[in-house]
Amino acid sequence: MTRLLAVADSDSYLKWAAGLLDALPEDWTTDLVVVRTPITPSAAQIAAAVSGTRAGAAGRELPAVLPARQLRRTAERFRPDVVLLACTGPVVDALAAETLAGLRPRPVLVSGLPGISVPATEKAWLFRSGCDLFVVHSGREVAEFSAIGRELGGGGAVALARLPYLDLGAGLGTETSKGTSKGTSKGTSTGAGTGTGGGVRDRVVFATQAKVPRRREEREDVLLALAALARARPDLDVVVKLRARDDERQTHNERHHYERLWNALADEGRVDRDLVRFAAGPMHEHLSRAAGFVTVSSTAALEAIAGHVPLLVLSDFGVSAEMINLVFEGSGCLGTLDDLAKADFRTPDAEWCRANYFHDASATDWAGRVTALVAAARAGTLEPARSLLDGPEHAAARRRARLRLEVPPKVLRYGYRAKRRMRRYLKAL
Repeated sequence: MTRLLAVADSDSYLKWAAGLLDALPEDWTTDLVVVRTPITPSAAQIAAAVSGTRAGAAGRELPAVLPARQLRRTAERFRPDVVLLACTGPVVDALAAETLAGLRPRPVLVSGLPGISVPATEKAWLFRSGCDLFVVHSGREVAEFSAIGRELGGGGAVALARLPYLDLGAGLGTETSKGTSKGTSKGTSTGAGTGTGGGVRDRVVFATQAKVPRRREEREDVLLALAALARARPDLDVVVKLRARDDERQTHNERHHYERLWNALADEGRVDRDLVRFAAGPMHEHLSRAAGFVTVSSTAALEAIAGHVPLLVLSDFGVSAEMINLVFEGSGCLGTLDDLAKADFRTPDAEWCRANYFHDASATDWAGRVTALVAAARAGTLEPARSLLDGPEHAAARRRARLRLEVPPKVLRYGYRAKRRMRRYLKAL
């Protein structure tokens, strides 16, 4: 029997971890917890993240939120063969190098990225170079991260897994996500109707992304286009799907929160406050009602494709690595705010789907690789991965990451505020 302990630190990584666990053999024993950091998800975010997975099954307790020391004690009691570090980079490094170091027997350490990871970055590899297996989700990502690994050294192998969320809304429409469509459909005017399951499809879902676009004015442009759509198409329920409410934390800080911007636009009389709804909750539930989907950059676009929902990936703000939408070049899904205002959505190109995230199931190898690593560890032949961040030049950054793990978030915030006040005071002298 193989025992796996999964540790997440944010809503997106928790959703990823819960989905990956569902893909493991049924005879594995698994546990899923959240390690406490300043970006710990709320109870509502945790429930949404595990919705549709075994971890979110009715009657089952939600994953516990544990301080770092309690996480260590939990790992010592559980004695895992595998630890899945489903966390942001600095937390992965700190957990692997310090919090969970020295466990006996040493577990296989697995990490990865919970969404679109094109182009691959050295930073992502460096933070996870102390792990024995790095899980990504397309052949292109495997190739790019393997090349980085060969160049930089450290780390372990790179493995391929199907993005676990893609199956939560499967079977809701046509065959696009399986790569059987004949090509790209452009100019699909969305209207309210029914899905193949008979449910009403009258919703246009905009999936937010915390990092892009960065400028307030650009985000306002998106909201104004959504308002124009809602005015022109009263038959459609236009919904801004939030990763976090304004008072909740998420994986990345969101400087200009869409709901706050919308309220400001309404106060200025630029939009009717009731034209657009703002909602949280599981993405797959929103997509089950969706007649169209739009985003600037979000892994949820892949969920929409899997759910056979026509979509737009907005290109008005650029198509680049910085906008995290470079992978959608050639997909046939790129469009503009004008297209959005007209409900002019797209169906993705079948060849692009096969090359990006919708690979044949036989190509998925991550669970098999984990099994082989566990066998090597039990036989005493596993050479642990070598972290590239073990040198003294990285000690200060690792200490900061440990502070985020070991100090209660409220205390940490007070400390940061005191530090900023002291800096301002000294500067004024």
